[in-house]
Formats: sequence, structure tokens, C-alpha cells
Amino acid sequence: MSRILVVDDEKSMRDFFDILLRREKHDVETAASGEEALDLVARKTYDLVITDLKMPRVTGLDVLGGTKSQSPDTEVIVITAYSAVETAIEAMRLGAFNYLSKPFNNEEIKIVIEKALEKRHLVAENQRLLEAIQEGEPFQRIIGRSVPIREIFRQVRQIAPTRSTVLITGESGTGKEMVARAVHYASLRGGKAFAVLNCGAIPHDLMESEIFGHVKGAFTGAISDKKGMAEVAHQGTFFLDEIGELPPLMQVKLLRLIQEKRIKPVGGTREIEVDVRIIAATNRNLEEEVESGRFREDLYFRLNVIHLDVPPLRDRRDDIPLLAQHFLKKYASELGREIRGFSKEALRVILTYAFPGNVRELENLVERSVAFETGDWISVESLPPKVLRSYNEGEASLNRSEHIEGLGPDFSLDQYLERIERHHVSEGLRAAGGSVTRAAERLGLSFRSMRYKMAKYGIKK
Repeated sequence: MSRILVVDDEKSMRDFFDILLRREKHDVETAASGEEALDLVARKTYDLVITDLKMPRVTGLDVLGGTKSQSPDTEVIVITAYSAVETAIEAMRLGAFNYLSKPFNNEEIKIVIEKALEKRHLVAENQRLLEAIQEGEPFQRIIGRSVPIREIFRQVRQIAPTRSTVLITGESGTGKEMVARAVHYASLRGGKAFAVLNCGAIPHDLMESEIFGHVKGAFTGAISDKKGMAEVAHQGTFFLDEIGELPPLMQVKLLRLIQEKRIKPVGGTREIEVDVRIIAATNRNLEEEVESGRFREDLYFRLNVIHLDVPPLRDRRDDIPLLAQHFLKKYASELGREIRGFSKEALRVILTYAFPGNVRELENLVERSVAFETGDWISVESLPPKVLRSYNEGEASLNRSEHIEGLGPDFSLDQYLERIERHHVSEGLRAAGGSVTRAAERLGLSFRSMRYKMAKYGIKK
């Protein structure tokens, strides 16, 4: 969603653009005069300003100049009557993106606005990339000091300068995209585009167009040429999240992109060379997907040149206080609250929780706690009920265990815990019908940890 300002002294034109742009899910504001527009652009930043040229006192050219002086990256589209096209061309020389000449149709308006916003967002993304490079810290969004996360940092620094394809695995919510961005920013491609495609969020019939683009008229609704994400990422990095969701036909076409570095837009007749580094991520076990025939083996090997496994939060508990404090600062600021930190009791409860949703679940927990807390410190009462239930059940289980086992001279805590673990691994596997992946999910383990425990206790499928 983009923020757009519409400036016109005719109410009918303001209403027309307001309805049109809100249908496209944009955040729209209107101004009835050039004076009002200049006041707004002095106080707010817009992605796009659409202004009539001919207005009394303060003209569209004045609005253009004022907008560009306040926010040079804001795009401006001017509206003019056919007889004043020369003035519109002058506006373009002064920095306007384009002009619309009355009368115009809705499709023409949509295309010009889409192109203007595309340019605006590209400039913003490049600026963000440059700032990240200038800060010289590709890991700034990955918070932690635990041994597992320091190992991720080490691996990223080692592989970033290469051109190799990277496969990032890990449970949902562990921060796989952040690791992918760290690889990109630390590489020689760090100043170029980082294009993201979530393979699980795109309908299968639109997937090819999203990756490879399309030409005008390729299918119903293709009113103009569109670049695919592979071309957008030229000389940069193309990140495919949830790669395990990629349909079979697109697996073949992605394999060809990796091998030949060429794409053909949907409906196009010529191939385009692209220079991209592919990074893919998944929370699935692709080896099992290959065995089941749902994922191509040749594509798997092409993607898995370098493998990074992001640890779940329960395996990096030393990072929980740091992450919790980071999210507390973020949401306290957003909600205008002055909360100093977590009480000792609240932090103890949080540290015992398994966090099956990983870092994403911790962030949600903190946001909720900030919203419910009325004091200066996050208290136990502000934590989510399921977290408290988990803590209380753990305490009750511990008390029952001490009562049943006793603490006699022959008691061995290690042996006792191993018996409990063996029992739960075996029962989890049975309940999942022998599926290692589903059993691991039920027990809150990574697939790799589940396989290790099965081997340790001699448990078969």
C-alpha cells in the first residue's frame, strides 16, 4: 500500500481519484488547492503526488517544486488539458514522472500510477540497501550472542563472497529470510536488488508470471509488460521462500534458470539473460520431499550447494532475553508506553517455554504483553495464558516426578530424563503414524534432532 496525495480544485476529480485509488488499496489524501497541498507535503511524506496543473494562485508547477524540495524521491504526476501539453512537458523537465492529458481512461491512469510507484519503491529499496552497506553490518537484524547464532554469523561471512546457491532450512519463525538478507548484504551484490518471492503465497496459475514476468496481452488482464522477480533481481539476489511449495512445472523452469541464467517472459518470444544469485528457504525436509516424488532431485542438488540450518529458539535460549528486550523496546515505543523491562518472574516463565513458533512467536508474546501491562515492568499476569499453562504444567510434572521417583542414593537424574525422553520420542512417532517429520512437529523438535534421538535410543520408524 502506497501513500498518495491528490491535488485538484475540482471536487469531482478529487472524488474520482479517491475512489479509484482506494479500490487499488492505496492510502489516499486529497487537497482542494495548491496552498493546502504545499502545507501537507511540508508535514508528511508521500510516495506519489497527483496534481492538476491549472489551479488559481498556487499552480501545479508550484506543487511540483514544493514536493521535490521537501522529498526529492516522491514521484509527481501532473494532470492537464490537451491544449496545455507543452506546460506538462515543462513539468517533466522540472522533475515530474509523467503527465495525464484529459480526457483519460481508467486503465491509462492505472498504468502510469503503477509505473510511478514502481520507480518510487525501487529508489527506496536501493536507498535502504545503501544505508545497510554504509553501516557495514549485515547482521544488524539478527539478534543474539548464543553459540548457535554465532556459528550462523561465521558461516554467513564465509559463504557471502561466493556465487554459490544457498539453501536455508529451519522451522517456521526462526528468521530464515533475515539470514538470507545477511548473506546478500555481506556479498559483493549487497548494493543491488534483493527480490523476495514467497512460493507459498502465490497462486499456481500466477507463479510463472511472478517469477519470469509477462508481455502485454499474454493473458486476460495483462495490460502492460511486467518484469518478473528474476529480472528485478538482475545482478542481485533472488530469494525464494517456502521453496517446498513450488509446483512441479515451476520446479523444471527454476532449474533451467539456475543452469542457463536465462528467462522467457510469459507470452514472450525472446529470452533475457539474468545474473542472479539464488537463495532458497524451507521449513520442510526436502530430502523426504524428494523421496516422496514431490520435489525434483536435480533441483534439490542445485539448490543445496551450500546449506545453512537456522537453529530453533529453544536451542538458543541465551538469546531469549536479548530478543525479548528488543521487541519490548519496539512495541513500547509504538504504543507510547514506558515499560522498563521484564520482572524476574515473567522472564523465568518465558525462559521455560518451548516456543514452537520460534522468534515470531516470541515477538507476538512481547507485543501482547506490552498491550496488557499496566505497570512499569512486564509481569507474569500480562503473559499469554498458554505460556502460563505450559509453565504450571511443567512445575506440576516436576513435583509429581520427585514424589514418584524419590531422591534415594541410587537415583540418577540423567537416566531418569533419558527414560522420559525415550518414552515421548517413541509415543510421538507412534501417534504420527511413523512419520518422522510430523512426530518432530508434535514434540517441538527439528527434523535433525528427532533423527538423532531415534538413533540414540534405537527407535525405528
